Amino acid sequence: MEWVSPEMFFDRTRYYAREMGWPLYRRFVSFEELMPPEALVEVKLATNAIENEYLVEGNRRINIDPGYISLERLVLATGKNYIHRIYLTKGIFADLTLVFKRGSFRPLEWTYKDYSAPEMIAVFNQLRSAYMEKLREIKRID
Repeated sequence: MEWVSPEMFFDRTRYYAREMGWPLYRRFVSFEELMPPEALVEVKLATNAIENEYLVEGNRRINIDPGYISLERLVLATGKNYIHRIYLTKGIFADLTLVFKRGSFRPLEWTYKDYSAPEMIAVFNQLRSAYMEKLREIKRID
């Protein structure tokens, strides 16, 4: 892990409260090694397996939503279909969550409210800047 956010209270929805309890907290994590976008399916399957290891009476205690940042977008992996999600394979969909334009990430009409919040946009903009710096370093090394 390269970066871990502080613990953040998750209060934008009570969707997970029945299964996971209340209050809920979240963290975001960034990894040092860059991941090719095509690895998203296998990463989501691996995080599903981790979630299953911590089930209590059939309920999740943790929810892990992997994704990736590129220069143009933030994409999350999900097992839930919806009109804007693109099926990849093995029951996994790509959710276009944010797009980058005019100097910042921007939500779309279907973006979850927590990902639309200004403080979250700021976090993703910082992660994108770190990603851009990694790309520059790779080009210097090559």
